[in-house]
Amino acid sequence: MSDTDKSLDSLSPEERAKLKELMEKDEKSVRNLKGIWKWIVASLSTAMVLIYFYGAGFQALSTQYHLGVYVLITFALVFLLYPAGSRRISIALSILTGFFLSILVSSFYVFESPYALYQQVMMFKETAGYDGIGVAYQEDFGSLGWILLLTLPFAAVLVFLDQWMQKTFTNNPTASDILLCLMVTASIVYWLSQFEQLNYRAGAEHELDYLVSIVGLILSLEVCRRVLGWSITFIGIAMIAFGLFGPYLPDLFAHRGFTIERLATSLFLTTNGVFGVMASVLATYVILFIFFGAFLQKSGAGKFFIELPLALAGHSAGGPAKVAVISSALFGSVSGSAIANTVSSGAFTIPMMKRAGFKPHVAGAIEPAASIGGMFLPPIMGAGGFLMAELTGTPYSTIMILSIGPAFIYFLSIFMMVHFEAKKHNLIGTPGEVLPHWKEVFKSGWYFALPLVIITVLLLSGRSAGNAAFWATLSCVAVSWVKKETRMGPREIWDAIQIGARNTLIVGATMGVIGVIVGTISLTGMGLKFSDLIISMAGGNLFIALVLVAIASLVLGMGVPVTAAYLIVAVLAVPALGDLGVTVIAAHMIVYWLSQDSNITPPVCVAAYAGAAIAGSDPWKTGWTAFKFAKMLYIMPLLFAFVPAMLLDGSLTDILVAYFSAIMGTIVFCSFAIGYARRKTTWLEWGILGIASLLLYWPGIMTDVVGLALAGLVYWMQRDAAKLADQSVGVTQPD
Repeated sequence: MSDTDKSLDSLSPEERAKLKELMEKDEKSVRNLKGIWKWIVASLSTAMVLIYFYGAGFQALSTQYHLGVYVLITFALVFLLYPAGSRRISIALSILTGFFLSILVSSFYVFESPYALYQQVMMFKETAGYDGIGVAYQEDFGSLGWILLLTLPFAAVLVFLDQWMQKTFTNNPTASDILLCLMVTASIVYWLSQFEQLNYRAGAEHELDYLVSIVGLILSLEVCRRVLGWSITFIGIAMIAFGLFGPYLPDLFAHRGFTIERLATSLFLTTNGVFGVMASVLATYVILFIFFGAFLQKSGAGKFFIELPLALAGHSAGGPAKVAVISSALFGSVSGSAIANTVSSGAFTIPMMKRAGFKPHVAGAIEPAASIGGMFLPPIMGAGGFLMAELTGTPYSTIMILSIGPAFIYFLSIFMMVHFEAKKHNLIGTPGEVLPHWKEVFKSGWYFALPLVIITVLLLSGRSAGNAAFWATLSCVAVSWVKKETRMGPREIWDAIQIGARNTLIVGATMGVIGVIVGTISLTGMGLKFSDLIISMAGGNLFIALVLVAIASLVLGMGVPVTAAYLIVAVLAVPALGDLGVTVIAAHMIVYWLSQDSNITPPVCVAAYAGAAIAGSDPWKTGWTAFKFAKMLYIMPLLFAFVPAMLLDGSLTDILVAYFSAIMGTIVFCSFAIGYARRKTTWLEWGILGIASLLLYWPGIMTDVVGLALAGLVYWMQRDAAKLADQSVGVTQPD
């Protein structure tokens, strides 16, 4: 039983079933392999971990092996671990596999070589256009007809064999899965072995290059479909169609168009597509930090990350909810997924919030709203932080430093909203006598924080992110040995390796489609056109441009993971924001923060739905409540755009004033958002708080003075809270 399964023991069977169904929608079901396949997958997973740990800790791999080995193992594991899907899709893939086999056999037994086969295909296309049904056309068709003729028996055998294997060996891959795994492996091995030659003949690829790239591209899309479903895969297919049919599109999107050969070789054989920026960032940074997170959880740190916040804040007003905020910050800083964070800490905190008196939909909303904050909090900010470093050419240590203040303000906003929500409904914390003192908890488990300290110190001292993750991972094993019950022996280390490797597949499966999207945008020049479109629609107004980017992030986030949404929107929108006067790093921060909104903003809000499943509440209501608690997700990008000092751009005085304004503005805004100060606010008081928060968010001595004066006025108006509480006409925000 996994750690997550154990943490969900307190849920009812119905709640657990609902949560499992939700998570399987977000991440397709994984096979529980048996026999030799279990050991093959385990060996590949172990090889991935050891190879990249060696590269990070001892000697870096050359470019082609650094990228190629990761893509190869990831794609192979996906075909072995993830089933094809429904019966109809399985049959279609059996036929596709039969077609690929037919091409392979025809290349050597019908034609002299793959080169001859492809030349015959090209000749067929030409004669079909000029000779009608002439002799040349008939000869070409007769030769190529062997491919179709051979496809029929191969497909028939595979359809029967796959269906039989699915019924007989339910938990093991089918014949088509194995063959597709071998084919994608062969395509990547070809890329590895021909890496230097491909660079030399760039733009003059030969027939075998065309065949390999087309097959590799199709299988890259299939990898994504198996793990993440059709939504993002359709986007990749649409981008390929966009590259092919450019001359036939409306003027706004038209371009000269590219042949399938040009498109496929650019997207699969160069480092601008499948093996492009996404693969580079994942192989260089992300997978090592995912491994680190898996080892940290196995070391026993998870229990400490719950117990310390409980001891610190459990006894205060709304204590369990404040525990959720603090524990989510700790969990989220080492987690690459808001959903995983919601489930890991929410399985404990959400039932605790419900017992303290929070309504189920509120309890289910607070956890995901806090969980997405982990994506902004150093030392690990999910995959997006490393992508930002790669795209901007900024050291990751600098990205970390710039992110500390905004992340603190985000968690402050959730914390204060929880506080006002608890006060508003008179919700007390957990009785103090049942909780240990925080000093006792810290004394007994402080060393669990050492891996986070080590990784932070190494990053800030100039070590590479991979090397910092390597030493921090080793420290996880070391700290686990402090107590006998948490010691990581060979079995625990093996489990951490397997968990870490499988966790990389979820983000790794996006490489193919993201490579297609980014590569096609680059090849067609669509990025510049999109930038011009945003500027023209916004009329040169930065605020309207930010609204358009937020909408684009939300819509794109409905179909793709948040990291992918960030990368795509960054490629398209950052140039537009730059033209409107926003610095590059600020533009990327804006897009990165907004890319997280689909986790908690309806109609998708998958993290909020996970919280609803644990809380047993209405998902739609929980999603809107999560949106209420996470409003800073939209306010902070505005501050990045209009207040450069929020990203340490300016003098020390400017920075101090900006952060003082932001902190005061956040506290007042939280009171305004919940409709509570010393008691529920009246309409007049609520309006004054709204004006005060606007003034405080705009940095400046005079605006701060006036804003604080208005907030103080409301506080003074509520000085006799006990006497006026029954008389006030409350302005309550929707629960």
